[in-house]
Amino acid sequence: MALMITDECINCDVCEPECPNEAISLGPEIYVIDPQRCTECVGHFDQPQCVEVCPADCIPVNPDHVEDPPTLRQKFFRLQVQLKDSGPRL
Repeated sequence: MALMITDECINCDVCEPECPNEAISLGPEIYVIDPQRCTECVGHFDQPQCVEVCPADCIPVNPDHVEDPPTLRQKFFRLQVQLKDSGPRL
């Protein structure tokens, strides 16, 4: 499953640097999560780091992008190869 950021986001800027997959970016009004890059921190941490640091409790599971743990792990491995090949995103 990918996560999403709801309208309750207060733009506090703490979630973006915590994302190991660089899935979080500032959208037009609030932060957004790219569901193609979000693995809920599978492969990196036991819990999604953005959820852990969010003071507004506004990061639920995205019902439009439901994935099981094996699929999230596969996405994690694919992203690691992409990040290694392209270097860090600026």
